[in-house]
Amino acid sequence: MDRDIARTRLLDAAEELFYARGIQTVGMDDIRAASGVSLKRLYQVFPAKEQLVEAYLERRDTRWRHRLAEHVETVEDPRERVLAVFDGLERWFAEPGFRGCAWINSHGELGAVSAGVARQAQRHKEAFRGYLRGLVGAAGLPEALTEQLFLLAEG
Repeated sequence: MDRDIARTRLLDAAEELFYARGIQTVGMDDIRAASGVSLKRLYQVFPAKEQLVEAYLERRDTRWRHRLAEHVETVEDPRERVLAVFDGLERWFAEPGFRGCAWINSHGELGAVSAGVARQAQRHKEAFRGYLRGLVGAAGLPEALTEQLFLLAEG
């Protein structure tokens, strides 16, 4: 199996299992079984579980932020785009299988013992804050509103 295909399958399986069950309850054999990738190939692609966890969070961040931005960009008025963030979050919360914020969940499980997980959670939150800052600026609203919106979204 090609390395890129194996990586994609492993990340798909990790995302499904880690998000549904938590990181610590999912073993590498669970990932192997769900992905159809041999254990040998799994460890060639991700030599340690922590590397798989970090890659899962990084890929999920890219997808999550892209999906939110895609939703927000359907709105033309810059001020309404700020509100559209919350509509996008509402849609996400209503999805079947919603289990909260993957980065907060991961940080809660491993943030104290995994610098990589803590770093991924911080990057995600800072990127989201930066996205809100951009929307607030484009709408001509006071910059201080960014922190209030961030707190409201994260609250």
